[in-house]
Amino acid sequence: MENNHEKYMFDALREAQRAAAEDEVPIGAVIVCQGRIIAKGHNMTERLNDPTAHAEMIAITAATEAVGGKYLNDCTLYVTVEPCPMCAGALAWSQIGKVVYGASDPKRGFSRFSPSLMHPKTEIVSGIMAEECGNIVSEFFQRKRK
Repeated sequence: MENNHEKYMFDALREAQRAAAEDEVPIGAVIVCQGRIIAKGHNMTERLNDPTAHAEMIAITAATEAVGGKYLNDCTLYVTVEPCPMCAGALAWSQIGKVVYGASDPKRGFSRFSPSLMHPKTEIVSGIMAEECGNIVSEFFQRKRK
């Protein structure tokens, strides 16, 4: 199970690298259902001029289209950084089965505000490839400050 977590988190990291290449905050997400990736997303807030265009939101929209419905009960989201409260709310409404994230976000992550933002049946797994996931964001902001 842990190997699958790392395999899919690596895919989410590739999405984060795409975001960085577009000068977006490098956060990436993939949604897996029945052992295959059905949706991918990375931050697109700058490109779309949309503060809601987070990696998770992009992936949720693509995943609901792929499954043909608004519920993602049998799916797992892999995201490089802990979801914010907005994304946690959207994930709750989608009733996603599991959320796996890499780096914690002590400033803006949902758990800082209220862990109950997620659907009560959603399983949460954290810390998968946390160092790699956190480093890509830290390096991005270090480059921005220069």
